[in-house]
Amino acid sequence: MNQSNTSLIDQFGRKVDYIRLSITDRCDFRCVYCMAEDMTFLPRDEVLTLEECARLVQVFVGLGVSKVRITGGEPLVRKNALWLFQEIGQLPGLRELVTTTNGSQLEHMAKDLRAANVSRINISVDSLNAARFKKITRTGDLDKVLRGLQAAKQAGFKGIKLNTVLMRGFNDDEAESLVEFAVNQEIDIAFIEEMPLGEVDHTRESTYVSNADTLARLQKQFTLVSSTENTGGPAKYWRIANSQTKIGFISPHSHNFCEACNRVRITCKGELYLCLGQEDKVDLMPLLREYPHDDQPLLEAILRSMSIKPKGHDFDLRRAEPAVIRFMSVTGG
Repeated sequence: MNQSNTSLIDQFGRKVDYIRLSITDRCDFRCVYCMAEDMTFLPRDEVLTLEECARLVQVFVGLGVSKVRITGGEPLVRKNALWLFQEIGQLPGLRELVTTTNGSQLEHMAKDLRAANVSRINISVDSLNAARFKKITRTGDLDKVLRGLQAAKQAGFKGIKLNTVLMRGFNDDEAESLVEFAVNQEIDIAFIEEMPLGEVDHTRESTYVSNADTLARLQKQFTLVSSTENTGGPAKYWRIANSQTKIGFISPHSHNFCEACNRVRITCKGELYLCLGQEDKVDLMPLLREYPHDDQPLLEAILRSMSIKPKGHDFDLRRAEPAVIRFMSVTGG
């Protein structure tokens, strides 16, 4: 098989050129929409080694993937995570290496991440009120996260974006103040509708806030201009007039973005999920370990997986049980 002439095309003609790789299911926060308060994490031998992660990314880049996002859990709590960023960041053919983080480790890691060719960082911030931030994250320190944001700016990151999940009764009254903060910091912000992944302590329907409602609220205070900009993900963007900031809306409920899906996710267990909201998967860890010096079985499994990539997800908040049993931290944020 000539790998250089092979691209990942699914059964609907969509080209997959973006992978999201979780390198740990562990996190130093316990966000209420993402995890249970008392989590059981995977044993070390059931998690990909960093060397296996690097090998997987190299194979995917050889198949035409040009964008890689490293996620978790919280990726930066993984021991020696920086080594992986350094290895991936020098792969020929990779256009963009990015990461999503809760910001807790950025104060001391931002400079090294930038030196490792990480081009953009998404930082999860769901409240600017320290007490409320602690309530949502259960363990998080807002001041530490904001210091991490400043460290990222000082390290020279230009594409910094806040990720915010608005929840009714928790933080839905902060949409405007979070956007004002982003404008003042000259960074971007994305609002992500809460997704029904994993059993949590509340019903998703009771806390769900649609992005359509959030957009309508923001349009009363800000002059928003619809934009065709795209960062390779599912967000629909609006520019704020007379500012450097754009607002993204990731709307898996109110706007199904599947028709242009260009990505797959790999869990820290080496499970290749073809859709965030479906259970179709291919286990890659056994192939990595059975054939440590032969990528051909891995290549063939990845190519075959394109035939089971579904057309889209189907989230329904009215269902009593979650759409997907696994937590977001397991699949990768």
